[in-house]
Amino acid sequence: MDTKVSVIMPAYNAAQYIAESIKSVLDQTWRNIELVIVNDGSTDETDRIVQEYLSDERVLYFQHDQNKGPAATRNTGIRISTGEYIALLDADDLWHREKLQRQMEYFAHM
Repeated sequence: MDTKVSVIMPAYNAAQYIAESIKSVLDQTWRNIELVIVNDGSTDETDRIVQEYLSDERVLYFQHDQNKGPAATRNTGIRISTGEYIALLDADDLWHREKLQRQMEYFAHM
């Protein structure tokens, strides 16, 4: 099973945490992922930090010109995504390395 999972990460003024959150996604043992980061009009260093990860082809980045709130930001990410499954992760949260692997194995046995 090599299903693509789209991880949607809304971000608003998340500079303090976003690098660790991004790493927790990119370090997943489930490798077929795309990380869709949507910057919701941040006024801090969020954009600069995300730019450091754009060389990874799994990272997609979109910016709202102004803050639209978490629901609209997640919906933007979902519209951009191309995976068969959607997973949500806030820019200040972390995942265990095997989170997606375990979930996808569970889905395979349903």
